[in-house]
Amino acid sequence: MDKIETMRAFIAVAQEGSFTSAGRRLGLSTKLVSKYVQHLEGQLKTQLFNRTTRSVSLTDVGAAYLEHCRPILEQIDDLDSLVRERQGALAGQIRLTAPTGFGSTRLSEALVPFLRKHPDVEVDMRLTDHRLALVEEGLDLAIRIGALRDSTLIARKLAGMPLVLCASPDYLKRHGRPQDPRALSTHVCLVDSNQTELNTWRFHSGDEEQVIRLHGAVRSNSPGALARMAMGGLGLTIAPLYAIEDALADGRLEHVLPEYKTDTFGLYALYPPNRHLTRRVRALLDHLAAVFSSRWPD
Repeated sequence: MDKIETMRAFIAVAQEGSFTSAGRRLGLSTKLVSKYVQHLEGQLKTQLFNRTTRSVSLTDVGAAYLEHCRPILEQIDDLDSLVRERQGALAGQIRLTAPTGFGSTRLSEALVPFLRKHPDVEVDMRLTDHRLALVEEGLDLAIRIGALRDSTLIARKLAGMPLVLCASPDYLKRHGRPQDPRALSTHVCLVDSNQTELNTWRFHSGDEEQVIRLHGAVRSNSPGALARMAMGGLGLTIAPLYAIEDALADGRLEHVLPEYKTDTFGLYALYPPNRHLTRRVRALLDHLAAVFSSRWPD
């Protein structure tokens, strides 16, 4: 039985926490994945996983083996890709993660021309609103929006991401259009719970900054959900432009207080500092930066 394939099965089970999910990811049956792992444990003469009817977890030895096993397979994959790329075409897998709303819309749209141009490149895209650990999950890139937290990851800014205060025409007709940020205290405000200052919006006009404390706000960790509630007339929201630009264009939402500036987020690609960037990953970063910076200039 091929040692590399048994290692791939082991890593997949460790990352997925399930033989079934690992099989789905690898395109193998659960039985075959289990056979691979058992064969590897037999070769090593040790148990790599604690198994129960409900969960699979690494033993201490398994965790240590995973730490050394992952970079070996990454190097093997990079070597395979290097040979194909030296023959002229980008090739190999790119594993990335992104927020669900952005990944399922703007990022997916941006990937289409890249993958058409480079048909030998495979993308494994994991969409989640939880921040995944890149190294532990075996990911090449993370696409993130907002203020960056302290991190050892390297960040490349792809574009700016304006935040826009908006509401539906129906809501503004029923409740009136605020003429000053201070008036927002009397309105229903729909707030992104991902923001660093919960229930606080900041507005800038010249050298003046107004800090507005919101009360009785509706909160969600999904800008897309807040945008849809705003379209339904429930209140005002500040949303990243990607989530509302279509609704602004067709009139379902209107820009409120456009004379006041709100904070601007950044759109970033993050990657581990000790990870060699393959030519395909660098090409994807350049492509995304070109697409997004032209759409949302910094």
